[in-house]
Amino acid sequence: MAEPGYIHVNGRTLQNPDGSVYAIRGVSLGNWLLPEGYMFKFHRALSPREINAVFAHALGPAGAASFWQQFRDSYITQADINFVRAAGFNTIRVPLHYALFMQGSDPPDFTGPGWALIDRLLGWCRAAGLHVILDLHAAPGGQTGVNHDDGTGFPLVFYVPRYRRETIALWQHIAARYRDDPTILGYDLLNEPISPYNDEDLLNPALEPLYRDILTAIRAVDQHHIAFLAAAQWSTNFAVFGPPFAPNIAYTYHKFWAHPGRDAVQEYVDFSTRYDVPVLLGEAGELTDRWNKAFREINEKFGIGWCFWTYKELDSTSTVMSIPAPPGWPDIAAIGNASTPEAAPPIAPARAASIVAAYLRAIRFENNVINSSYLESLGLKAPAPF
Repeated sequence: MAEPGYIHVNGRTLQNPDGSVYAIRGVSLGNWLLPEGYMFKFHRALSPREINAVFAHALGPAGAASFWQQFRDSYITQADINFVRAAGFNTIRVPLHYALFMQGSDPPDFTGPGWALIDRLLGWCRAAGLHVILDLHAAPGGQTGVNHDDGTGFPLVFYVPRYRRETIALWQHIAARYRDDPTILGYDLLNEPISPYNDEDLLNPALEPLYRDILTAIRAVDQHHIAFLAAAQWSTNFAVFGPPFAPNIAYTYHKFWAHPGRDAVQEYVDFSTRYDVPVLLGEAGELTDRWNKAFREINEKFGIGWCFWTYKELDSTSTVMSIPAPPGWPDIAAIGNASTPEAAPPIAPARAASIVAAYLRAIRFENNVINSSYLESLGLKAPAPF
């Protein structure tokens, strides 16, 4: 039974402490704590470590370290959070990279800049009246087997016992730190586990047992918060799940670019009905406003809450906010598009520093461009006087 004061699972819905339904209307803070190359207009440097190599090449190692500190302090600020709430969202989903929260291994030291960043974010969200889903986008060793888990190209959390132990321990530390904070809606345990490029027959049966072990560790310290379980193969394949194995869990699927009709959601509606559990659309978008509206509405028709992807991106019309590309940015992108940073056209250090400084100014809320039609496609509206 969920503790009073916390949003919790009640049949197919999430329920507020007062008994009313909490319908998730959310957006992900992609790129903030887990960079993705395409959001920098890079075509080759896609994973966080590859992106860091681009900035280290352009700015030097010390300059890259300074860049990331400024980036994390500027990309999401209190002004962004206040805008998200004023526009009508009630939830944000925060993709996390394990390395911001732990150092070393077996056993790791659970320190890093991520803790203070999340603490600060939670304070802003608490004041604004937003709830937060913490999403492990990059687990130790990687859980997906593609660039955005920052792994080797294989989901090693399923192969290497040390990575499994570290992932479970990290979630327990997160839960112990935030167990008494009702601003947190829940924990999205693994983003898009087991891509179609890996051995599905071997790995899919291992997913739910890993979820069981993670949740056991969480429940040892936190009885309050919802656990969200993402499906395999880009979070689409619910066949990996049996009946719910614990109370206060929900399931999440992702879907991009599908035909926005009932056929796209039927599998998830059936699962929700069969087992009397909530299902969340954890990621969708990156297409057109017309598609957003149609797909949002078909999910809402069947009582499925949503978190669209993503809040902010460089020079984009398919996000809430667009970051204006600073002059000279193609010179930085050329490094991210080369076979290696060293193979890119040379750029003078002073010029690279100037372009990157302009980018750091551009990412700040006050310099972003609001995509009003994108908000309208989600049934929301850009507030005045933003």
